[in-house]
Amino acid sequence: MAGPGKSPTAIDEKKGPRPPIRVLLLDDHVDNLLLRSAILRKHGYHSITASSVEEAEKHIHEADIAVLDYHLGAGKFGTEVANTLREKRPQVPIIILSATLERRFGGVEDMHLLKGYSSVDDLLAALRSFEAKRRGKPVVVDARDFYYSRINMAMGDEVVLEIMDRDGNWQYVNETLAKLLEKKRSWFVGKNLFQEFPELGDEWQEIIRTVADTRETYIDRTFRGLPLPKKSPRYVWNVLVFSLKLHDNRDGVVVSARILERKDPFKMPDPAGA
Repeated sequence: MAGPGKSPTAIDEKKGPRPPIRVLLLDDHVDNLLLRSAILRKHGYHSITASSVEEAEKHIHEADIAVLDYHLGAGKFGTEVANTLREKRPQVPIIILSATLERRFGGVEDMHLLKGYSSVDDLLAALRSFEAKRRGKPVVVDARDFYYSRINMAMGDEVVLEIMDRDGNWQYVNETLAKLLEKKRSWFVGKNLFQEFPELGDEWQEIIRTVADTRETYIDRTFRGLPLPKKSPRYVWNVLVFSLKLHDNRDGVVVSARILERKDPFKMPDPAGA
């Protein structure tokens, strides 16, 4: 089996060499196709390139994995090919490349990579994670982490970030929050904010649901309610809550908090002004 960073062409002791993974690349910009094809070829993949929906659909029976650009211009979208693949070859993993976080393209894709933030390494890691599917082995793909980590990257690591559905069930938290609460990030996903922190009360539950349902934005600069560290220094937070379409197209919210200042009410002023 090919190890990380190695060619996907490998030798099976019983069956001999396996052919390379065939990746269908769809993009209306020829330069992008040439670049991605060269990168994949360097890493041992076989590229099947297409610059239109019609051309891509001619090759769907040849592909092991599809990497489809979302917006193709002239009113055409890569999801047309994704829908055809799901109907005719549902076992083929699909990666959608887009320049937006709006998720208007629906939920037929296995993974979403954001142009401008997702790197070549992200694409290669995604392809490697899908190779097992071609060999008939089960694959668990955390599309959430790829999707939501791009939001965290855009906002910065100094921000406490939580993403949850309208009922307060965590979908994602960043490392900053996990460290503050001295837990692993994996602990949060699937748990409910209000069950884990019942002291939050009905007010924050109403705020979360209202933002998710009305798509309004909520701003709070007071230290209250949010599950933040209960330590002796007093943190003053700028809390921002805004709506988001979740990875599975449900309504959800992003809760972010940034420290404005840290106060210790027991510390006396320095008479020297230092």
